Amino acid sequence: MSISKTFSSETSGRYASAIFEVAEEAKEFDQTEKDLRSILILYNSNKYLSDFIKNPTQNIKSQESLILKISEVMGLSKNLKNFLLLLVKKRRIFFIDNIIKRFLELVSKKKGKVKASLVSSKKLLENEILDISNEISKSIKSQVELKYSIDKSLISGIKLQVGSLLVDSSLKNKIKKLKMQMIEN
Repeated sequence: MSISKTFSSETSGRYASAIFEVAEEAKEFDQTEKDLRSILILYNSNKYLSDFIKNPTQNIKSQESLILKISEVMGLSKNLKNFLLLLVKKRRIFFIDNIIKRFLELVSKKKGKVKASLVSSKKLLENEILDISNEISKSIKSQVELKYSIDKSLISGIKLQVGSLLVDSSLKNKIKKLKMQMIEN
């Protein structure tokens, strides 16, 4: 399966790498991660803010003043404030959510964390989820960030994705495979 890269994903990746490197060099890595997580929460929870940032017709001066105010209120580092102002100046601020998400992916990778997703047909107990997470961690010898959800359409079983590996033991998938075999024969 090939993944076509869009302008926004390529741009977001470059800017995320840039702030990642700046934060590491300035020894502000943990603080930058914390601040960017807070900015993402603010962005996602405030429709006015996200609409203002997403609007490419906004005046650069008004966007800069917003960034300066947010920087002041949140106590952002000089490097992060300047990075956000650069995004405004280069008209890339409307990629901010993707840039932060890409940055957080780089952080997870640096910390040796692997993202995994577990989807089950019924609600699992906390200790069952924890046991699955621990087993995955042991298997791949890496820390796992497990995202859990329920999908009743699976009928029975689970779907587990770790990186690009997908294990689908759901009844829905087995029925689908049987259907395909019947069509082929």
